[in-house]
Amino acid sequence: MRSGSGPVTAYDDVPYTRGGTVDRSEVGALVRSAVDGDTAAWKAIVEGLSPLVWSVVRAHRLSDADGHEVYQTVWFRFAQHLGRIREPDKAGSWLASTTRNECLKVIRSLRRLTPTDDPQLLDRVSEDRTPEQSVLDSEEAAAQSERVRHLWQEFEALGERCRQLLRVLISSPPPSYQEVSAALGIAVGSIGPMRQRCLRRLRARLDARGAL
Repeated sequence: MRSGSGPVTAYDDVPYTRGGTVDRSEVGALVRSAVDGDTAAWKAIVEGLSPLVWSVVRAHRLSDADGHEVYQTVWFRFAQHLGRIREPDKAGSWLASTTRNECLKVIRSLRRLTPTDDPQLLDRVSEDRTPEQSVLDSEEAAAQSERVRHLWQEFEALGERCRQLLRVLISSPPPSYQEVSAALGIAVGSIGPMRQRCLRRLRARLDARGAL
C-alpha cells in the first residue's frame, strides 16, 4: 500500500511480521526516529508491537483472512499517522485502540452480510491454528496435555469479556493497562479487579472439574 507523501513512503515495502519484542520504554524514541525516516526503527516497532495487535485481533475472534486484513490496515493507518501521533510513548495504546476499531468494523459488516441473528455464526473460530492449539499439540507428556486441554475448555466456557481480557493480557510482550483499555474499551481502574474475578472464576471451574 502507498500512503502518499512524507517519511511513510520509506516503509511501504517493509514486510510485516508477527515476531519480535520491544522495550516499552523505547517505543517513544523509536517512533520519533521512524518519523525521521529510520527504517530500522520502523521495523523494530512493527516487530515489537505486532504481538499486541494480534492479541486484540484474536480477542475479537476474526477469521484468518479478516484478521490479516485488519493487521495490514492497522499498520497502514499507523504509518499514515506516524508524524501526527501526539504521544509517541503511547503508540501501543494507539495501535490497540485502532485494532479494536477495525475489528468492530469487520464484525459490523459481517452482521450486515449474514442473513441470521444467530450469534454462534458470528463468534466463529479462525481456520488457522491458534496459539492455544499449538501449545496443546506440542505437549509431549499425555498427562500435561490433558491438563492443558481442560484448562482451555474451561477458558472457552468463560464469558466473552473474560475471554477477551485474558487473551489480550497473555500477549507477549505484556501490554500496559492503558493499551488493554484502548483495545477493549475497559476503564484502566477496572482491569485489575476484572482480571482477578475472571481468574477466580476460571480456577473455580478447574477446581470443580478436578483439573488442577
